[in-house]
Amino acid sequence: MSWVARFCVVALSTVFLVCPVAARDEATAAATAPAGVQLGQPGPLVPFASEEGLSRLARSDARADFAALANQFEAQSNAAFCGPTSAAIVLNALRGRNSSLPRDRSRLRPEDLQHLPGSFDLALPRYTQDNVITPGRKTRAQVLGEPITVNGKPTRDFGYQLRQFSEMLAANGVASSATVVDEQKADADIRGELVANLKRTGDFVIVGYKREALGQPGGGHISPLGAYDADTDSVLVLDVNPASAGWVWVPLATLVKAMRTFDTVENRGYVQVEAR
Repeated sequence: MSWVARFCVVALSTVFLVCPVAARDEATAAATAPAGVQLGQPGPLVPFASEEGLSRLARSDARADFAALANQFEAQSNAAFCGPTSAAIVLNALRGRNSSLPRDRSRLRPEDLQHLPGSFDLALPRYTQDNVITPGRKTRAQVLGEPITVNGKPTRDFGYQLRQFSEMLAANGVASSATVVDEQKADADIRGELVANLKRTGDFVIVGYKREALGQPGGGHISPLGAYDADTDSVLVLDVNPASAGWVWVPLATLVKAMRTFDTVENRGYVQVEAR
């Protein structure tokens, strides 16, 4: 890696990995696996902010989404908001610097506005963890634990299930496609779709998975993917909860197992998002 490339990668990791925040917390692929990769024997998780982690990004040819996501990255503000945070990051990456974006004034206090000119608006045009929820069918109260009816029974359904999350993204005006990772979904197809997305500009992929299946503490979680490294068959998870776990390279086979876990009504999976 050239010193220029290494400097840029190190700078990115320094800016985006130090933010403390609260956060929330179950044989066909071998034909398409990269040379030398044994899918049944995934390696350990590798922190992005390590020599090996930085090297993987530098050599990756499937990192088209990384810079845009890193530029918009923020950490989740409370324990149930991994979904809204991931949505805000991706929506801003798709539509950033657009004056028509919603302006969230919920964090401004009345006293903040006392000395401003009458026509001046402190709120910036961008998606936030709060305003992305509003257009969707699932309410903020339900995201934070107000019971909903599931299979005829009232159930506390914190955060977002996969299809709920995809619906919320679509309600914000983008094209969103959810893929449930069940036993019928072949590992080879999952790899192909994820890698192809990470090689393209203009679309993004967000994964829903179970932390325990990665060997991390916690339960269900949602975060965007930033890159894929063919040499190690691993993906870079841009964890939106750096207080719990930093950005990390995860063997793709391990991530598939973490997505192939049950969540309330069906398995977890991934959502692909693009402008429409």
